[in-house]
Amino acid sequence: MKRFYFIGFMVLMVFDTITQISIKYAGDQALPFELSTNWLGRLFGQPWIYGAVVGYIGAFFTWITLLKRAPIGPAFAASHLEIISVLVLSSLLFNENIGWAKIVGCGLILLGILLLAISETSESEKKKDKNNGYTTKAEGM
Repeated sequence: MKRFYFIGFMVLMVFDTITQISIKYAGDQALPFELSTNWLGRLFGQPWIYGAVVGYIGAFFTWITLLKRAPIGPAFAASHLEIISVLVLSSLLFNENIGWAKIVGCGLILLGILLLAISETSESEKKKDKNNGYTTKAEGM
């Protein structure tokens, strides 16, 4: 099951990252921003905007699949891994600056996910011990 979580959250991160990077590319190529049909035409004329749509759809179905099995606390935290991947790719693709505050923030995100996963694991082990090694149907979901 841990492999399922790892692969699932990596797929979610990829879809979310594709979405954010595609939005950035589409927005940059549709500049200057203006509230007009001309701007909408430029925006929807960019192939990157469709990458964003595909990313959103893929992320939605991946997230729903993960929520069926993953504990909600660690799942919600892990769903924010794209913040780190988008930060790294933005630096590489758009020459955006990564300062110490962003690096510390990424570390805190990873630490938070790790701590939530550890607490969830210890809670599920306590429940398992309480039930003599058997999980109930509700706990197994």
